Amino acid sequence: MTLAISRTSRTMPSGTTAALALPAAATLLALMNYTAPLAMLTDTAAGLRAGPTAQIWLMSSISLGLAAALLAVGSLADDHGRKRVFVIGAVLLAISSAGCAVAPTTAVFVAGRIVQGAASAALIAAGLGIIGATFAPGPRRSHATGIWGAMLGLGIATGPIAAAGLGVLGGWRAWYWATVAAAALLAAVAARTLRESRAEHRRGLDVPGVITMSLGIAALLTAITVGRAGWGRPEVAGLLALAAALLGAFVAVQARRRAPMLDLALFRRPRFLLSVVGALVTGLGIIGVMSYVPTVLAVVLGMSALDAALLLSIWSGLSFVAAAQARRLPARLPAGRLLAAALALNAAGQLALLGFSPGEHWWRMVPGLIVAGLGSGLGNAMLARLAVESVPPERAAMGSGANNTARYIGASLGVALVGTIVTGSGGGASPAEAFAHGADIAMLVCSAVAVLGAVFAALVRERD
Repeated sequence: MTLAISRTSRTMPSGTTAALALPAAATLLALMNYTAPLAMLTDTAAGLRAGPTAQIWLMSSISLGLAAALLAVGSLADDHGRKRVFVIGAVLLAISSAGCAVAPTTAVFVAGRIVQGAASAALIAAGLGIIGATFAPGPRRSHATGIWGAMLGLGIATGPIAAAGLGVLGGWRAWYWATVAAAALLAAVAARTLRESRAEHRRGLDVPGVITMSLGIAALLTAITVGRAGWGRPEVAGLLALAAALLGAFVAVQARRRAPMLDLALFRRPRFLLSVVGALVTGLGIIGVMSYVPTVLAVVLGMSALDAALLLSIWSGLSFVAAAQARRLPARLPAGRLLAAALALNAAGQLALLGFSPGEHWWRMVPGLIVAGLGSGLGNAMLARLAVESVPPERAAMGSGANNTARYIGASLGVALVGTIVTGSGGGASPAEAFAHGADIAMLVCSAVAVLGAVFAALVRERD
């Protein structure tokens, strides 16, 4: 398979360092920003006078922007320039972060977080597209996608810690000012050092596809977010019906266009199916439940936000290490089999966390966090590899967008599922015990999802 990129990118290999370092740094920043509110939710809610329902939006709004924009910006990057979309994403992240930093109300802050999500989508999709367009299939690409995947774990690990540390120095708004500076620096360096690449044959802007897909995903995630305050509310049913209609229209539009934003024939490719389903399972069965661990630690053990973030960094830190070292695995091992092993490790690690109750020592969680962290890192590396190798070379950013859209839709569903189970399960002699009981049920459900994903990945034949 040949790599179809622009002539400029093919003939200037000296740009490969920037083509890996900047997308990796952007993904690190995007994931740190994604998880930062975990450590500062109480202070942020107090500063904005946000009630319980508004606090759900404080946490979920960035996922709405991410999932709604990823596929669209990935397609735009392939057709109109991956560097261009990457730089625009960095600038937009700086502007939206400034909006969050000065937000006087919850509504302004939530709007800023949604725009942050769209900006992060541009960085993630275009960044992985740049890597796919720069590094030919083989060991060098495996190394590059492994480093990129490692940034997911490192960002999750360091985001809450950095936000909590800055919060001690300058309050909850300090993180967003730091993001402004980091994003502005990223935009400036990318504009000077990255080389432009795009598909040799442009498909043009699929306006009906962009509108129906983005609005459909936005309606779905809004329904999930609103549903966390009560699934029987009529607006939830209305939003779900609207999402179904819009996403159905998107499929119909894509099936009829000669040059669609998302070629539905890709779903007949086993690797593409692995990429999308694996990312969805990762979001639903892993990110959703692990995102809730700091809350469990706070309620069940009374740990501070910083202490909980530091404990969770065992999982996310090992995820970084495992993804970075995945390149050392024999090239003959299929990505699908490795993804299956990763999901199985995650399930085993999560099952080891069962039975945690008030009064126990936090050391009891360490073995499970270690096993789950190793599985998470291996899975991130394999999903990054599948994202760029499962699509035609000139569609690398679109492949990244499809993969990460599935990941963040799954994460939103996972967080909503875990929250509903934990708060509605009952049981236990005290609120802390009831919460721990609900967390056990949620962990069992998410582990079952991961096991099913592992079985699926193991059974799929990777030949396209």
